Amino acid sequence: MITRRSFLQLATGALAPSLLSSRSQAQAKARVVVVGGGFGGATCAKYLRLGDASLNVILIAPQKQFISCPFSNAVIAGLQPLTSVTHTYDTLRRRYGIRVVYATATALDPVKHHITLSDGKTLSYDRAVLAPGIELQWGAVDGYTVGASTIFPHAWEAGPQTELLRRQLEMMPNGGLVVITVPENPYRCPPGPYERASLIAHYVKQHKPRAKVLILDAKDNFTKKELFIAAWKELYSGTLEWIAGSQGGRLQRIDIQKGIVRTDFDEYKPAVANIIPPQRAATIARQVGLDEGKGWCRVRASTFESAVHRDVHIIGDAAITNPIPKSAFGANVEAKACAAAIVSLLRAEPVPEPVLMNTCYSLVAPNYGISITGAYRVENDALVTITGSDGTSPLDAPAEVRAREADYAHSWYTNITADTFS
Repeated sequence: MITRRSFLQLATGALAPSLLSSRSQAQAKARVVVVGGGFGGATCAKYLRLGDASLNVILIAPQKQFISCPFSNAVIAGLQPLTSVTHTYDTLRRRYGIRVVYATATALDPVKHHITLSDGKTLSYDRAVLAPGIELQWGAVDGYTVGASTIFPHAWEAGPQTELLRRQLEMMPNGGLVVITVPENPYRCPPGPYERASLIAHYVKQHKPRAKVLILDAKDNFTKKELFIAAWKELYSGTLEWIAGSQGGRLQRIDIQKGIVRTDFDEYKPAVANIIPPQRAATIARQVGLDEGKGWCRVRASTFESAVHRDVHIIGDAAITNPIPKSAFGANVEAKACAAAIVSLLRAEPVPEPVLMNTCYSLVAPNYGISITGAYRVENDALVTITGSDGTSPLDAPAEVRAREADYAHSWYTNITADTFS
């Protein structure tokens, strides 16, 4: 039996995930359908079953394997194989009794409480959780289409695009130019453009020392900017350059035929171009107006229920959860709080007030890590940062601290993937 106090701990990740609740719920065998098999969806499905073993939980995942964006930059830089960021849903099925359906959810009917799948079948739900992630906005950058991404990859969805960008770097001549374009906020992070640029710079410095890495940024500021700038000066002087939006970094168009990238002021012909386009919530989260035409979906912070439709909860990248960033850590903690809320709502009990946190690690080099962290609470059904909880790595930290943070980053990945998929 899990007490209400221990279940709140469970929702924030403090309780061992092997515990299951035997308490019956008011709505016997209620069905919760979770859309999306990433850090938000898979975690939520698991913690729903941990919160109440009588729940009928169905997880809709588009593929039989999940390839994570976190640490995909290390794959691009040749530091580890793609298999190291590839996970299955086997344990969720076997150990937690979650029904996993490998399909794409194509439509949501919030009135009839139905979700339609790519094979035409429909699933009914008592409550739905949408964790579908992002959609790349093709055409938002003049000349950048799905076809163009096979030449200038985005690698913002891990898998084939990750491998494509990796192969292009391997094939690039020594002395070639790598261009990475960064859109305006908000966008999903990780994989993190500044970490990516750093690890690519590490690769070319080791293997193609005459090559250059250029970041064309739509913005003038970004998270951990001072830490990155100081690290680039220390590690990659002459190899990596960052151009801010006001200084000509804003991408205007690409010409695939000529292999050209154009900004407000300049034109570049890179050997490798990594174009990261603007993003928005995935289609299923927008098609019935959950985004209110704004691209991202408002939620009630106490339950992560949609501000538009009842009985539909939205977590992870598709939701507006400021000040929590669109990170894997954020999706994971939102999923736990959402699961706790759904269990309470189905039991007609008071919803526990969530306290959430986030840490974003970035590798500047294999043995050089930096991070930013924060903790958040609910105030007037919105998330606010707990005073004094936010912080970043010290700017003047010695090498051993940077190496320790790199180790922490790897430990974090081991722990969050275990928490989500094991």
